Amino acid sequence: MLVALLAVPVATSVLVLSGPTAGAGPTTATQLGANADFTVLLEEGASRDAALAAVRAAGGTLLKENTALGTMTVSAPSVGFVQKVAASQAILGATRTRPIGRMPQEASAKAKRANDEVQTENAGRATIQGNSHTPAVGMDPLDDRLWGLRMVRSHLAREHQPGDRKVLVGVLDSGVDATHPDIAPNLNLALSRNFTVDIPFDETGAVVDGPCEFAGCVDPAGYDDSGHGTHVAGTIAAAANGFGVSGVAPGVTLVSIRGGQDSGFVFLQPVLDALSYGADIGLDVINMSFYIDPWLYNCRSNAADSPEAQLEQRTTIAAVNRALNYAHRKGVTLVGSTGNNHEDLGHPRNDLSSPDFPAGASYERVIDNSTCLDLPTEGNHVISVSALGPTSAKADYSNYGIEQTVVSAPGGWFRDGFGTPAHRVNENLILSTHPRNVGMANGWIDAAGNVTPAGEVAAVLKYCAGTQCAYYRYLQGTSMASPHASAVAALVVSEYGTRDRRHGGLTMEPNKVERALTRTAFDRPCPTPRLVSYANEGRPPEFDALCEGTTSFNGFYGNGTVDAFAAVTRGNR
Repeated sequence: MLVALLAVPVATSVLVLSGPTAGAGPTTATQLGANADFTVLLEEGASRDAALAAVRAAGGTLLKENTALGTMTVSAPSVGFVQKVAASQAILGATRTRPIGRMPQEASAKAKRANDEVQTENAGRATIQGNSHTPAVGMDPLDDRLWGLRMVRSHLAREHQPGDRKVLVGVLDSGVDATHPDIAPNLNLALSRNFTVDIPFDETGAVVDGPCEFAGCVDPAGYDDSGHGTHVAGTIAAAANGFGVSGVAPGVTLVSIRGGQDSGFVFLQPVLDALSYGADIGLDVINMSFYIDPWLYNCRSNAADSPEAQLEQRTTIAAVNRALNYAHRKGVTLVGSTGNNHEDLGHPRNDLSSPDFPAGASYERVIDNSTCLDLPTEGNHVISVSALGPTSAKADYSNYGIEQTVVSAPGGWFRDGFGTPAHRVNENLILSTHPRNVGMANGWIDAAGNVTPAGEVAAVLKYCAGTQCAYYRYLQGTSMASPHASAVAALVVSEYGTRDRRHGGLTMEPNKVERALTRTAFDRPCPTPRLVSYANEGRPPEFDALCEGTTSFNGFYGNGTVDAFAAVTRGNR
């Protein structure tokens, strides 16, 4: 969950921008014309003409269509449209695409939402110059800091299978920095797309993405103003080029299919467009380190929600699963993070954070596990990944549970190693690529390119070789675990996939990829005692976690920790 965080936009929704008059308060939806953008989901097999007629009868205007998934994006009255249009037999339901935003009068620093990557708590060495040692063959100078790479045995796997360039991995995230020297060699910029429009402010006047950097508020496909997507991409496939770090699958090709805002929010329609586009162009794997805003859990009929909110959530559940099914049918292996709410997804606690957009809208909801879903990780065909620290313990923040956890992977845990010198050090986190523009915007990198004291606290590193320099950052979260698993899935396709005659690359049936991942994962038993307290790490009792299951399958580790070397040497058995 990036965050809950992505071109040609297969078509992007229209963002209504309006400059407020001097002295005016926050601009509301009513002041902006009482219209909002909605995603309308057609019934399976329904007549398009009948659906369009229903949209128009309810006061809507068609903006774009995703014919692969049967959705329409429309502009319509913000009040009453959902119930009116859903009354048509041609319409399954409707939900707001995202709330209306407005353009601020003055430049403002970007407001970054608290993402699932937990912020670091101490500083470390900020600049590394040149090669302090000679790395092993096929490894890069900073790879000795990547304990996660070693935990999944990528350093051994690459001697047999480093990844095939014909294998395409989609990063459905906040974007990917195409200028980073570890990313550029492996990023297919021609296929990459941005399906989002920046939202400067929400309808209450609260900063969301902040001022737009590019005309039309649409960032280029190779731009990341969050840093999350670039970090994820580096873990998957940073190039083994003798510079900086390398990824778990350094030979595969990355494709950015951006569905997340700069601020970290991820809304429904960009995710739908990214998934269908990715499936159509022949992506082999899609990594999804986020949940879909504004609901942490989408519930079919929660008593705390209004009838309109219930209908919108039912629509979201149906639309997301339709997109996941579509991608799965087209050969995409779907991998997602379990989330950072430190709870058993089979026994969820009350939801206190939804809806998280616009600002101040949340209220408490009792979550019924049988009718509420954390999407996309609880959606169809998604390989859900829990996060581990360097000792292989489940990270305190990581969601878990036998209902959803398929595999586990390194995600970082700052508080790991209690009672040892390794407790509470940045090296317990996951180091990966970081965009320079994000570091400068946050004051972590100065105009001369040096890491500032604030950057040291944020765990930003600068690496230089000769005249070339780049930036990296330590982060933790299930967002960091999921790309480890996605990369191993890409190695499986590289090793055992067959030629895809539609797209000219390699392909492998997703269920077979998942079987290779789960059968070769390293078994980890539940800890003793099974009820784990994180009190020593400074956590309250609500973090206590019960590990259920057996050595071969349990709620902390799923089928085990992904193993790249085993996957590429015996994954077809």
